[in-house]
Amino acid sequence: MSGETVTLPFEGVAAEPGVPKPDPILVAHGVRRTFGGLTAVDVDHLEVQRGAITALIGPNGAGKTTFFNLMTGFDRPDEGTWAFNGRSLAGVPAHRVARLGMVRTFQLTKSLARLSVIENMKLGATGQHGESFWRALIPPLWQDQEREIEARATDLLGRFNLVHMSKEFAGTLSGGQRKLLEMARALMSEPEIAMLDEPMAGVNPALKQSLLDHVRQVRRDGTTVLFVEHDMDVVQDISDWVIVMAEGQIIAEGPPDVIVRDQAVVDAYLGAHHDAAVSFEEEEKQLEAAEAEEEAALQRQAEVRG
Repeated sequence: MSGETVTLPFEGVAAEPGVPKPDPILVAHGVRRTFGGLTAVDVDHLEVQRGAITALIGPNGAGKTTFFNLMTGFDRPDEGTWAFNGRSLAGVPAHRVARLGMVRTFQLTKSLARLSVIENMKLGATGQHGESFWRALIPPLWQDQEREIEARATDLLGRFNLVHMSKEFAGTLSGGQRKLLEMARALMSEPEIAMLDEPMAGVNPALKQSLLDHVRQVRRDGTTVLFVEHDMDVVQDISDWVIVMAEGQIIAEGPPDVIVRDQAVVDAYLGAHHDAAVSFEEEEKQLEAAEAEEEAALQRQAEVRG
């Protein structure tokens, strides 16, 4: 573990699937999503603790990304309820979910390649006066806010070691730098919870520690973090709580040191080589598999929607 001292209310919380948390920020109940005859998500009950770093782990095809899509409005479940800060998100579109304070990143980075890095950052800010057609025609109504947004974006780029690239096209960034940009842009909306889908996948080891430090800083700044990850060294290093999915269901929950010893988790996911280090080449293969999984899921959605 990192040795970082953080006080979290997990004492007395049972290490079992669907366990109630002292102060959940996100609650899902009876959430199910099928694609044809395939059940991608079948979550009876899940709570995410406010102020913690929670890892969501499981094998490829377990339903982790689909669950993220359902919670953030990028897809709709067949049944179930889910709430953020006690407010139901049923029928709430993705852009409104983000405005409410729940943002997510993607397995495949979504930077706008033909815009500069600073322009990508500024797009992440919410409540911009200049987005109104009539206000946009009167610069004094939005110029001060625009300067404040650019200053905040520059500050975040400095934290993520990207300020020297602020004027460059986002398409010129390396894969690891695009991951940093996407995380920094997500923070421009000052979210209450950041949902990071495989933030370390395909990242050069030289940048991985930097990303880990940024995830810790996000939590220190008061933002709840829920992230998908395959590397158990990363999970053990930064997570306060771990949720395990397999075949769309939650099969285990608990602190990292408990989860790695859970035989059901070992059988379903970690396997005999769960203590082995993952090479950069293996991570690239995992990312390619994740990309194929996401493309297949999009294809299934398109086929179901007709």
